[in-house]
Amino acid sequence: MSVNDTIADMLTRVRNANTAGHKRVAMPNTKMLTAIAEILKEEGFVQSYKVIPGTPQATLQIDLKYTKDRHPKPVIEGLRRISKPGKRVYTQRADIPWVKSGLGIAILSTPQGVVSDRKARRIGVGGEILCYVW
Repeated sequence: MSVNDTIADMLTRVRNANTAGHKRVAMPNTKMLTAIAEILKEEGFVQSYKVIPGTPQATLQIDLKYTKDRHPKPVIEGLRRISKPGKRVYTQRADIPWVKSGLGIAILSTPQGVVSDRKARRIGVGGEILCYVW
């Protein structure tokens, strides 16, 4: 199956797996999705991820993270795609948004690569806002 917006597909798969209580979710791999998974891991939203080589395309497998309460809840409460193929959304370094007053993150595609909003502010670059995660 051909998917035009792989990032939206990834966010939907993660959202659905969280809702269903799955521990792991798999999807076709791209460099952009691997970079987003790395940011989610660095920021503590997922446990781990790995790329499983395969033919014709590799698979990205993400291990989801849940709280250690009596009734576990997903660490990722929400995901939202911002810049879409039909309407790209860009921001300057001074206008990078704060997601949920700093409790969430924005993932940006910048000239220095795919980074979180915190790192983009630190290195002083703007770019395309890919998604919000909280």
